[in-house]
Amino acid sequence: MEKLRDATLLFLIKKSEGRITDICLAMKKHGFGAGRWNGTGGKVEPGESIESAVIREAMEELGVVAAGPWKIAEFSFYFPHNPAWDQKVHVYFSETWEGDPVETEEMRPRWFKVSEIPFKEMWPGDIFWIPEVVEGRLVRGMFKFGEGDVVLDKEVKIVSDFA
Repeated sequence: MEKLRDATLLFLIKKSEGRITDICLAMKKHGFGAGRWNGTGGKVEPGESIESAVIREAMEELGVVAAGPWKIAEFSFYFPHNPAWDQKVHVYFSETWEGDPVETEEMRPRWFKVSEIPFKEMWPGDIFWIPEVVEGRLVRGMFKFGEGDVVLDKEVKIVSDFA
């Protein structure tokens, strides 16, 4: 099997008393994932580190400079009907950033209370792992999506690290 291309995803979060209370999601306006709430992110450019890509994408798509993002999840996504979409996504949280999230050509950000995350307007697999990372667990997994983004197969595991 060929190596999956690397991609990133970042969620800005707010905490109170050590617990995540709010998460910034952004409505994707066009392209892959359009019409869905998601984190900000994208492809890792040649020669770019994953962490640098996380910070660059946050600036391009939300107008913020993320500081100290930390990895919370890693997923292999497969699309048998369109293998060009296959990717390994490195997911991060950041609770520190410069600037306010603003709408860009690509994304329209909005803050949600953790209890009000709009899973029905997100990728169908998100409901299987976002509640875990919001509770502080690290997650590794795999999703296989069919046409119409139906989840054909999935594996979500709690891990202690990403080594």
